[in-house]
Amino acid sequence: MKNPKNLIEPHVEILDGKLRLLIRISSSKEMAPKKDSEPEKHALIGRVGTNLKVGIVGVPNVGKSTFFNVLTKSQAAAENFPFCTIDPNENKVPVPDSRFDYLCEYFKPVSKVPAFLTVVDIAGLVKGASEGQGLGNAFLSHIKACDAIFHLCRE
Repeated sequence: MKNPKNLIEPHVEILDGKLRLLIRISSSKEMAPKKDSEPEKHALIGRVGTNLKVGIVGVPNVGKSTFFNVLTKSQAAAENFPFCTIDPNENKVPVPDSRFDYLCEYFKPVSKVPAFLTVVDIAGLVKGASEGQGLGNAFLSHIKACDAIFHLCRE
């Protein structure tokens, strides 16, 4: 690799029988060839992060909003009629982790930022949602925005 401090390289060549001074200006974007190394290992499922989203889905009137309220300790509307939830309800829930608590006690950091799970209450899934029934594509876009899906069923 060239010396990064010396980006201008003058040299003399004979072209067409004449002596010419050529100057080559190297780009600082030139990089050394990569060393042979092992490829990076990626997570096989989901994405790594401290704030993941899980969506609660299921048929109408199965108790999704009630389950959402219990998980998040919130007061979202949970009425006994289909499509009580049109716009998704979202709430962050801290993820309890005894290892995190131990590390905070041991190292005593200035600030503590625990991992959070964003729980999303998504409107009911109806037959024909892929063809525009119910909320249609809006329902599918709410699901697409989540990292995981919790399908709530009633027996």
